[in-house]
Amino acid sequence: MARILALDYGGRRTGIATTDPLQIIATPLITVQTEDLMDYLCDYTAKEEVSDIVVGQPTRHDGSFSGIEQYIVEFIEKFKAKFPAITVHRINEMYSSKDAMQALIASGVKKKGRRDKKLLDSTAATLLLQEFLYEK
Repeated sequence: MARILALDYGGRRTGIATTDPLQIIATPLITVQTEDLMDYLCDYTAKEEVSDIVVGQPTRHDGSFSGIEQYIVEFIEKFKAKFPAITVHRINEMYSSKDAMQALIASGVKKKGRRDKKLLDSTAATLLLQEFLYEK
């Protein structure tokens, strides 16, 4: 089976998580600079088979989308053009960073480690992927 990737897309950094080939377990993969995201995904998909990608959808309390949504939509359009065989899914990412911080605290990561934004972003992507797997 192919892997599923999840992205916690951000203006500066994007957290990435992946499943195992059986699509059972979600694990943090890496956090990359958003400007390097497409290059990273090209390299990754050349090495690993990917069937689906889950991209967070930043929703506000009133149901509207945050300002970064327009950039996410642009990225998805480019991604679909480059990887037409990979299915793109959207999932609500409201509170993903807050939930990721709580997960880091619960797992015993020290305060100094929790300041690492890369760790927070990849953990947020992992939580998005876990939610997608539960709903699947």
